[in-house]
This record gives sequence, C-alpha cells and structure tokens, in this order.
Amino acid sequence: MPPDYKVTPSSAKLGEEVTVSALDATCNPRYGGNAQVRIVFTDATGVEVLNTTAPMADKGGFTFTTEVPLQTAVGEVAVYAAPEGVDWCDDTGKNNRAGPGEVELEMVSCAKPMKPLNVTN
Repeated sequence: MPPDYKVTPSSAKLGEEVTVSALDATCNPRYGGNAQVRIVFTDATGVEVLNTTAPMADKGGFTFTTEVPLQTAVGEVAVYAAPEGVDWCDDTGKNNRAGPGEVELEMVSCAKPMKPLNVTN
C-alpha cells in the first residue's frame, strides 16, 4: 500500500499553509532517487483545486507545504497523496510496478486514500 500520510493542521483558512507529509516506510520500497508523490486537493464541491507532484525519498517519506488555494470552496477538502507512477491497485497490498517492456497493469477496484482538511473563511 502507499505510505500513510497526514495533513496538518486538520483545519485551515483560505490562504493559510498546510502540510502533507509521510514518514519513510520501514519495508524499503525503493522508489528511486527521483521519486515523486502526487498530491491532489478536491474541494467540497468536487473541484480539483490543487494537483501537483513533490519530491519523495527512496523510502517514501515526503513533506509538502502549500497554501490553501483561494478558490477552494469552504468545507471538507479531500487530500490525496500517493507515489507518482506506481500502480498499487490489485487490492492485495503488493507492489505492482512493472518494468519497461513488461505487460502494462490496469488499475482495478481500489479506493484512493483520502485525508480530510476542513477549510474555513
């Protein structure tokens, strides 16, 4: 499974800073020296207000700090963070990274991990 992450603080006003972060995994997933984490904020109306990548350590740890976008609707924001370019979705928890030249894998029946962020005026 992707590294567990947290959003701090759990409540913020428009324009305030929030941090999305995860500790290194203990199993050494070996994401590589150029690993990236995909971070997406989807606001209470279903609008994607942030979609970006940030550096991630070989063992999965990362820290990403940003301001809550001013166009974000007030309410609960769903914060998604997962390693970029990795297909985790076979519901077994195995790492399904396919190397170059191998059969491409399709994502199936996985719920994206989401953490809440309460956005206020």
